[in-house]
Amino acid sequence: MAYTKASMIDAICEKVGLPKRESIDIVEQIFEMMKDSLEKGKNLKISGFGSFIVRDKRSRKGRNPQTGEAMEITARRVITFKPSQVLREALNEGFEE
Repeated sequence: MAYTKASMIDAICEKVGLPKRESIDIVEQIFEMMKDSLEKGKNLKISGFGSFIVRDKRSRKGRNPQTGEAMEITARRVITFKPSQVLREALNEGFEE
């Protein structure tokens, strides 16, 4: 099951002891600031967590998988995430296949 925005709000209420309305405002404001930064093409680095990196992709030739028809895929921006070393180590701590 995914950890959702609602889950984050509930966790802030519990752990910090803030009222739900304040917790909602804080989470919404954080996501709004992150979104604004990324929309402006700025990378976002959260120490101990990772980096959201805005990359420009050039237009390229592709194919429609259903029809096989050749088509132009337009240039666009994408966001990639690179976890920090701290997060990678925590994720793999005690992990065995």
